[in-house]
Amino acid sequence: MQFVFADYDKLEHENAILYLMDCYAKDPMGGNQALDKNIKKQLVAGLKRYATAFSILAFKAGKPAGLVNCFESFSTFKCKPLINIHDLIVSPDYRSLGIAKQLLKEVDKIALARGCCKITLEVLKGNKKAQLLYNQHGFAAYELSPEYGQAQFWEKNL
Repeated sequence: MQFVFADYDKLEHENAILYLMDCYAKDPMGGNQALDKNIKKQLVAGLKRYATAFSILAFKAGKPAGLVNCFESFSTFKCKPLINIHDLIVSPDYRSLGIAKQLLKEVDKIALARGCCKITLEVLKGNKKAQLLYNQHGFAAYELSPEYGQAQFWEKNL
């Protein structure tokens, strides 16, 4: 297994990102629908435009097996950088090999090297397998005050 920091200018990495993101989109946890062709045309260029974006690819025998897309941000409460994992994907052909666990370890290394205070992510309520992995890796739902309960991830489509 090979883990590499993606180079958005490298065609092999672009193709791997697009293949794995499409695998994710087609999965029930990604919405059960292939990526739109216009999204595919713009995705890697879009990532490249964000200076805080980075991706780590996993290859097995030269084939794309896993991907994590991340963005560095800032915690106002801790006054330190943080990393948000936006996507974590393992191709269906390579699941149950520990790839997601290793991708999380790679993100840990980067976060520690950058002096980050935390790593954040979101997970679907019904994705019990991912929740188990994240719990085992030290992630948990959080609350600032027991009186007000756990934080929730909300969105507003524009």
